[in-house]
Amino acid sequence: MRNSDNYGEITRRAKVKHGIWTGVKYFFLALWAIIVLFPFYWMVLTSLKDYGAYNSEYIPKFFTLYPTLANYAEAFTAVPLARYFMNTLLFTVVTTALMLIVITLAAFAFARLEFRGKRIAFTLLLSLMMIPNELVIITNFVTITDWGLRNTFTGLILPSVTSVFYIYLLKENFAQVPDELYYASKVDGASDMAYLTRVLIPICSPTLVTVIILKVIECWNSYVWPRLITDDSSYFLVSGGIQAIREGGFGRDNIPAMMAAVVAISVPLIALFLIFRKKIMEGVSRGGLKG
Repeated sequence: MRNSDNYGEITRRAKVKHGIWTGVKYFFLALWAIIVLFPFYWMVLTSLKDYGAYNSEYIPKFFTLYPTLANYAEAFTAVPLARYFMNTLLFTVVTTALMLIVITLAAFAFARLEFRGKRIAFTLLLSLMMIPNELVIITNFVTITDWGLRNTFTGLILPSVTSVFYIYLLKENFAQVPDELYYASKVDGASDMAYLTRVLIPICSPTLVTVIILKVIECWNSYVWPRLITDDSSYFLVSGGIQAIREGGFGRDNIPAMMAAVVAISVPLIALFLIFRKKIMEGVSRGGLKG
């Protein structure tokens, strides 16, 4: 009986310690979540405040009793925000689609095909990652300008249709697929393109989805290159449009409307993450298990 009592006491102590440790972890996780999410909460809250009420607040309030959507209407009517949205959507979709084609074919070639100078070519490709981005921007700017592609969607898209990092990431993912599948497809008479589209891409779809998400975020938040290559507002993206709004005085005078525009721009990315969060987590866990 005594041994049984001692075992029960040890078990209870272990459960108490585990409960305390779990509570401490969740406390700090909740605290960190509040710190991370507070800027977004403040942005949404400001966008829902009336312009007069916002300006009359000598001490900022953490809530509003009279939320309004008038700021969102003003953000879309005072500036061509809808046009910036369409420009960004076109830029993002076309750039991501072209990049997927380029990096998938390049990764497949380096992962499965055998050709002379393959290792040297791949090493030289990886060495491009050592070049500072500022030098690449200067070179791209001179090239696009010489081709007469400033203030065009072609000039916006061309420098972004490939990525050395994504080629490397996808190539490593392709290389993890057993060689037996490739040889079996060859025995069945399948071409390299059929093997790529019917075997590799379905197996590596979590990684591809992760790449798509990252590229969409990169395109949606792109600022330096679009601002450098376009000075015509007809080709402004949302990032450049927000900067133009701020510089034009509207954003400085009407902070709630400015915040409404920023919230409207952020919603698509948040929705994208919520829709594909399972695929993203699957891609991350897959890389962690096999990486």
